[in-house]
Amino acid sequence: MDFELTEEHKALRQTIREFGAAEIMPGAKERDEAARFPHELIPKMAELGLFGLMIPETCEGAGLDGVGAVIVIEELARAEAAVALIVASHNSLCAGHIFKFGNEAQRKKYLAPLARGEKLGAWALTEPTSGSDAGSLKTRARLVKDSWVIRGEKLFTTQGSTAGIYIIMASTEPSSGNRGISAFIVERDTPGLVVGRVENKLGVRASDTAQLHLEDARVPKENLLGELNRGFRDALTISIWQGGRIGIGASAVGIARAALEDSIKYARERRQFGKAIAEFEAIQWMLADMATGIDAARLLVYRAARLRDQGRPFTKAASEAKLFASEVAVKATNSAVQIHGGYGYMKDFAVERYFRDAKVCEIGEGTSEVQRLVIARELLA
Repeated sequence: MDFELTEEHKALRQTIREFGAAEIMPGAKERDEAARFPHELIPKMAELGLFGLMIPETCEGAGLDGVGAVIVIEELARAEAAVALIVASHNSLCAGHIFKFGNEAQRKKYLAPLARGEKLGAWALTEPTSGSDAGSLKTRARLVKDSWVIRGEKLFTTQGSTAGIYIIMASTEPSSGNRGISAFIVERDTPGLVVGRVENKLGVRASDTAQLHLEDARVPKENLLGELNRGFRDALTISIWQGGRIGIGASAVGIARAALEDSIKYARERRQFGKAIAEFEAIQWMLADMATGIDAARLLVYRAARLRDQGRPFTKAASEAKLFASEVAVKATNSAVQIHGGYGYMKDFAVERYFRDAKVCEIGEGTSEVQRLVIARELLA
C-alpha cells in the first residue's frame, strides 16, 4: 500500500493552496458577512481549470483523476468552504451528469462552456415536500408536441440564481415513484424558469442557494438527459450523489484542517498564567484529537476516490468517507471555538465561520442518518 501522493498531485495541491491563500482567504470574511457570491473569483478559478476537474481534456476539462479532484476541494475548503461548495457542486452534479449521460450533441453544446467556467451549473432535485424521499417530488414534465413542459418548484438549489445551465429532475411517470423521474437540461433564459428567494443560510453564506419556480417552462424535446424515466436511477448509477459525497468529505477535511491550523497558531500565541496555552494538557489533547480525526477522514476520502478511479464499487466507501469526515469537521470546529475561548465566539476570528460552515457537511448530499442506512444496507446486502 502506497500512501504517498504522486509528484503531480503534490504540485496540484501546492498550486491550489497558494491560490487559496492569495485570492480566496482575504475576502472570505466580507463575503460571509454579506452573503455575497464570489463573482470576482469565477474567472480566476476558470483559468486554473477548476470547473472541469474530471472532464477529459478532449471536452476542454482538466482531466484530473478522483484523487486530484478531492485534493482541489480540500484546499479550496480550507480557504473558504463556500467556494469549495460552488466548485464541487458544479463539477459533481451538473457537469458530471451531462458528461456521463449526455449525448454527443448535448456534450458539445453544454459541457464545454461548463468546463471552461463560462457558465455555472446547477442541479435541482429537492422540493419543499421532498428531500431524502425523492420519489415524492411534485414537479411534473409532460411532452407537448416537440417540447417538454415542466411545472413545479425546487428548493435549496446550489447556484440557483447564478447558474447558466440547470439539470432539473421531474416526474414523467408519477405512479412509478423514483423510477418515473427524468432529467432535463434547462437553460437560464428559458421562459417559465423563475428564480425565487435566495436563502439566508447559517453557513457557506457566499454560496448561492435559491428556490426555483418552473411555471410551464418549455424545453426542447432533445433536452431530455439520458433515458426517459431513468433520471434518478442514472444519478445513483453514476454516483452523482456518491461522487458528491466524496466531495463533501473532502470539503469537510478542508474545514477541519482550517480549524486545526488556526487553533495551533492561536494556542502558541495566547498566554495565560504566564505561558502559552499550547503548553496546557487540555489544549494539547484537543489538538491531538483534531489532528487524528482529520488524518483518518482524509484517508477515507482518498480511498473512496481511488476506488472510483479504479472502476470498483465505492458506494459504501463514499458514504463512510462523507459520514466520518463531516462529523470530524463538526467536532474539530467545535473544539477550535473552545480553544479560542471568548474570542472564538466573536466575528474577529475565523473559527466561528468554520463552525457554521461545517454543519452543512452533515446534511447535504444525504444526511448522516442516510449515510448510516446506506452503509448498513451495503453490509447486509
